[in-house]
Formats: sequence, C-alpha cells, structure tokens
Amino acid sequence: MTADAELPVKGGGGVRRARYAVAAVFCAHGAVTGSFATRVPWIQEHAQISAGQLGLALAFPAVGAALAMPLAGSVSHRFGSRAALRGLVALWTLALALPSLAPDLVTLCLALFVFGASAGVSDVTMNALGVEVENRIGRSVMSSLHGMWSVGALLGSAAGTVAAHLHVDARLHHAGAALVLTAIAVTVCQGVPDVRSEPDETPPPRFALPPRSALLIGAVGFCAVFAEGAAMDWSGVYLRDVLGGSPGVAAASTTAFALTMAAARLSGDRIVDRFGAVGTVRVGGTLATVGGLLVVTATGTVTALAGFGLIGLGVAVVVPLTFAAAARSGPRPAQAIAGVATITYTSGLIAPSAIGGVADLSSLVASFGLVTVLAFGLVVGAGVLRARPKAAAGGSPATPAAADAPRP
Repeated sequence: MTADAELPVKGGGGVRRARYAVAAVFCAHGAVTGSFATRVPWIQEHAQISAGQLGLALAFPAVGAALAMPLAGSVSHRFGSRAALRGLVALWTLALALPSLAPDLVTLCLALFVFGASAGVSDVTMNALGVEVENRIGRSVMSSLHGMWSVGALLGSAAGTVAAHLHVDARLHHAGAALVLTAIAVTVCQGVPDVRSEPDETPPPRFALPPRSALLIGAVGFCAVFAEGAAMDWSGVYLRDVLGGSPGVAAASTTAFALTMAAARLSGDRIVDRFGAVGTVRVGGTLATVGGLLVVTATGTVTALAGFGLIGLGVAVVVPLTFAAAARSGPRPAQAIAGVATITYTSGLIAPSAIGGVADLSSLVASFGLVTVLAFGLVVGAGVLRARPKAAAGGSPATPAAADAPRP
C-alpha cells in the first residue's frame, strides 16, 4: 500500500490536518443518523404503516449494511481511499432524503435498504482511514473519532427536533440536510489520506466473508453494542415500569446516556494511550458489569441511573478499539473492519428485540441480567484486542499505541 507523502509517521501538520478531516467525516456521518432518527414518526405517518410494520422496515438498514460492508475493500482498492470515501460518504448523505419520500411499506423497506447499504460501506472506509491516521500520528485517535460521530448524531438530532417542533415537512428537512451534509463531507474528504494499492498487489475479492481473525474481535464488539443498545433503547422503559420513575426522568435517561457515551469517547484516547486497548477494555468491562449489577439490584431511580451511566462509560470506547484491532489483525484492513462491523451491526439489530423477548418471558430485570453477563464478557475477552504489531502503510513500523503497548 502507498499513501500521501505529506503525511509523516508521527506528528506534523499534514497528519493533524488528516485527523481533523477524518473527524469531520465521522461527524457528518453521525449527523445523517441523528437527522433520520428524529423524523421516524413523521415517516411512519406518511407511509401509513403500523408499529409492527415500522419495526420490520427498520430492520432493513442493518440488512443493507451487512450485505454491503464486504464491498468496501474492493472499492478502496480500485479507486484509492480518498476517492472511495468521497463517493461513498456522498451516497450516504444523499440517501438521507430517501426514506421520507416513501409512500408505503414496500418503498420504505427499499429506501432503508439503500440507506443502510450506503451507511455500511462508508462506515468501513472511514474507519479504515481512521486507523491509517492513528498509525501515522503515533497515538490512539479512534475513540475521539467515534466521539465526533456521536457529536454529529447529537447535532443532527437537535436540528431534527427543531424541524419537527416547527412542523417542517420531513421531505424538505431531509433534502436540505442531505445537500448541506454532502457539500461538507465531499469538501473535507480532500484532506483525508489517499492510500492506494501497489500496482502488483492482488485485489481483494469483491465480496468476502469476515476473516477468521475478525470473529473473536467481533465477539467483543458484539457484547459492547448489545449492552449499549439495550441501555439506550430500554433504560427509560426500565426506569418507568420497574422503578416507577416519572415520564420526565425516563425520557431524560436516554439523552443522558447518549451524552455520557459521547463524552467518554471524546476523552477515551488518553486512557487508551496510557493503559493500552486491552487494559482499557478490561476496566471498561468491569465498570459496565458493576453498572449492570446496580441496575438489576436498584430499588430507586438514582441507583439505576448511576448503573446506566456506568454501562455507557464502560462500553463507550470498545467499538472503536475493535475496529482498530481488526485493521491490524491481517493484511486486508477494510475486509477485517467490515467483518467486525457486520457483527456489531447484527448485535445492534437484535439487542432491542432480545431484551423485549426476555422481558416477555421473564422480566426486564432478567433482561438486564443478560446485559450484565455480556458486559462481563468484555473483561474475559479483552485479550483478543492485543494484535501483533505490523508495518503501517508505506512501510513504517507500527506505533506503540497501535501495538497495544501502554505508554509511560
């Protein structure tokens, strides 16, 4: 693989500019998700579908992402990482306009399939570039990049909330947001590294199953995303139904959890640099496990809120670290990241329904008992993130941060 000559291995203005450019792409990517989520009720009403039909339709983004993610490696190989990211992120931002145009269930499912597919391939490509920048800057940056995604999601949801409050037609809102976010994303992509394959390098398969090296790493990501999705989607219901919390407290819990996740990711790189990926995930898994125990034993809302907060703190940096570990686990970073991303997307898809299913069979307390067990899985499985150092793009050796060595 070859890359921009202006990006030195450590430090320097070029690599810092590349980091800011990739961070801006993450932020724009998250803003699309936030913009879409706030207008789901409008989309449901416009398509005239039931709650059950909406649940079916909302499974299609994950299906589209899972099927499209393995294509990211071949796209980057053919066009180079910069051109690939520019095109794929533009598809994602423009796809924001599609769901609100759907007049019925069938067209909504098709629109959401395309929406998810464009999300998946752009997600893999920008994470691969994030790892490239992390290798060259010489310290952890993946956590803060995912923090910028969370910031973008919060900004997009804030703008969507205002638009919904003002009764702006979602078709107009999403069309305008798509154009603005596309212009921003395409512009900032000019600053990302342009990693290209060597002329004699064997192209990756156009569609490939996740490599074996990504499966165990993906299992760690599965545990984290399951706990995150459960807490995000069910914390309010738990506070209301199990502990008798007020509607205001129940609603605020979701926003507070999202803010906690964003703050932890933005500050997580310092912790990773100090303790390494394995140590960070083990400590995070311990915090999440304690949080789960607080939730299932809580007799009041304050204790449960503290527990949900610990779950958020504990899992916040795990997914960025699994992507970074996957990229360093074999010779094809994009393929490995795609494998881990597919597993984590699957976890995010099944978590809400699994929590509901266990609650129907037993109780919500039992559901969060399952979350607690999976959180402990982070403690047990953290060691798989200790990847062997390998050469960075351009022949440079892996940095201590990349090799998971704690920094003094």
